Amino acid sequence: MKLAVYGKGGIGKSTTSCNISIALARRGKKVLQIGCDPKHDSTFTLTGFLIPTIIDTLQTKDYHYEDVWPEDIIYQGYGNVDCVEAGGPPAGSGCGGYVVGETVKLLKELNAFYEYDIILFDVLGDVVCGGFAAPLNYADYCIIITDNGFDALFAANRISASVREKARTHPLRLAGLVGNRTSKRDLIEKYVESCPMPILEVLPLIEDIRVSRVKGKTLFEMAESDPTLNYVCDFYLNIADQILSQPEGVVPTEVPDRELFSLLSDFYTTDEKPTGGVNDLESGSDHGSDLPSQTNDSSNFLMV
Repeated sequence: MKLAVYGKGGIGKSTTSCNISIALARRGKKVLQIGCDPKHDSTFTLTGFLIPTIIDTLQTKDYHYEDVWPEDIIYQGYGNVDCVEAGGPPAGSGCGGYVVGETVKLLKELNAFYEYDIILFDVLGDVVCGGFAAPLNYADYCIIITDNGFDALFAANRISASVREKARTHPLRLAGLVGNRTSKRDLIEKYVESCPMPILEVLPLIEDIRVSRVKGKTLFEMAESDPTLNYVCDFYLNIADQILSQPEGVVPTEVPDRELFSLLSDFYTTDEKPTGGVNDLESGSDHGSDLPSQTNDSSNFLMV
């Protein structure tokens, strides 16, 4: 099974991906996580360091694929999750999608692509071009990470459009949304009323999730020394169990941009305001409670 994890930049995709990978491994699956971001930091939480990228390795081998061995590019992280970082072209040049394709090509040549029960692609940011949508060509399911705020759900809608487009020619389905950095789900639920899709889980809004990224550890590893975090791990295990049940998934029909803009922005200009999203002042997501609502409706809208 192959999974592609998408979401607005900075929403916590890599932290969530690493913990889902561990959860899948805890269920007895052999897991490979592929970071598809030129920052090559997707697997940092699993390995504790920035591993060399596919591009780095190919450069050292003068792009002679026959000289590359699995141990040159695959690094084992915490919980026996194997890790690969695709890397990317120099800033301002090249195509990230091409690099993803080359990564898959190399893994196939090394007979490694089909050795895993689960391959998880952790993909940077919003889908802004066909290149960044390339992992969807290989995926069985797409998972979208969001919060309870305007920008992240707007990005989720664009990703849904990409899933719909790719599903025309590939056996791809949207598994659902995962709420992160939020204690509420009112706006998420409002969105899925207009664009029906499962909500797989809403993760707790706690400081430890953010800190885990800085420490270079998953919540599962942190829980070994702090058992009070075991309940957080259960959220990721629940996501893993849903994925392993091979859900039917959906081919979403995205909401037209102007309609979505009105739907989401109206929530900020009525008495029923969404709370707990990373967009409701990012500093609020670093604490265990939501910020109080602003009294000025227009200020709330401009902060989005």
